[in-house]
Amino acid sequence: MALHGIVLFGHGARDVRWREPFERLADKLRGARDATPVTLAFLELMEPDLPTAVSDLVAQGCDTVTVVPVFFGQGAHIRRDLPLVIERCQALHPSIRIDCAVAVGEDDAVLDAVAQYCLRQL
Repeated sequence: MALHGIVLFGHGARDVRWREPFERLADKLRGARDATPVTLAFLELMEPDLPTAVSDLVAQGCDTVTVVPVFFGQGAHIRRDLPLVIERCQALHPSIRIDCAVAVGEDDAVLDAVAQYCLRQL
């Protein structure tokens, strides 16, 4: 049976509280799709890193992993750094498929939700 996992990929920060909304997002995804493994990964300053997160999903039986950059835009980390880390993950796990979504902030539905949030603040 094919198993598709999701990695929510964030930048990372020194303050451990910074990861709280990412944990809440992961919990929402787990609740929405019980059979879908969801984990977090960070570029720097926090654990796990992306190779560790992908390895964990592979150990759970995933044969496909989608990396979702939880960034507002497609900056240098997403355009330059993330593809290199994904290449390293693919080299470590050549038999699995690793896909990468665009940054969440590039999606119109996400921007609509943020716009509605802003309007609720008035």
